[in-house]
Amino acid sequence: MLRTLLSSALAACLLVTGVAHALTADEAKAIASGESEARIAALNKAVATADEKTSAFIQAMSDDAVKFTADKVFVIKDDKAFDPVTGAEQKLPDDAEDVVNNNMMRGALDAAQAALKLTSKDDAVRAEAAQALFKEPDESRLPLVEKALAAEANPKIKAQLELVRAASMLSSTDKDKRLAAASDLGASRSPETKLLLNQRLADETEADVKAAIAASIRSIDGSLVWGDRINAIFSGISLGSVLLLAALGLAITYGLMGVINMA
Repeated sequence: MLRTLLSSALAACLLVTGVAHALTADEAKAIASGESEARIAALNKAVATADEKTSAFIQAMSDDAVKFTADKVFVIKDDKAFDPVTGAEQKLPDDAEDVVNNNMMRGALDAAQAALKLTSKDDAVRAEAAQALFKEPDESRLPLVEKALAAEANPKIKAQLELVRAASMLSSTDKDKRLAAASDLGASRSPETKLLLNQRLADETEADVKAAIAASIRSIDGSLVWGDRINAIFSGISLGSVLLLAALGLAITYGLMGVINMA
């Protein structure tokens, strides 16, 4: 129930078209302190229109380099305190507390960082971000993924983003989306996709969706089996070549010297 509410909140935020805006003190305070649900909602809202300061603040949160008081937030760097909004050095109050990130918050921070990297100019960074989002799929990130897909020119990264989109729809409340996602993921041919499908199969209640997921799993299994067979063939050829060379060496030595070279 909590996950659904958070996903819906993020989806609503991301569907609103906006431009990057500067991090505000209120946003920083909302992300750094309070209940986890409210902090994640504030984080997701900030990611939708994040600027460089917002990205830097999210990184500081991930690095456990943020403290807060009742009315202010501080980024700690080299034992000095800085205002996350202005970047100005501040005096750290004695009553400042460490920001505590539980597993749920850390997951949200990791996803936020990956989502921000989708707009990087570096292909390797975008590819890494797509892979990270594939491992933690969430329907709430679909608007970001769709935006990245529309702008992506690299065919390999685009294919990975399409898998991210399908994985994100696999747990959708829309049955048709789950059916489409199960079908699309069947073409992935990777153990990670099989694991994702197996996890969803355990939670799925609709018979036709379960059947589609099971069919995709069988398809992936078939591909993996053929991959294992090909690997076994190459391994056999490689080992056979080594044994053949050894046998030829012994035969030549015996033929020329009449002595079996056991060395």
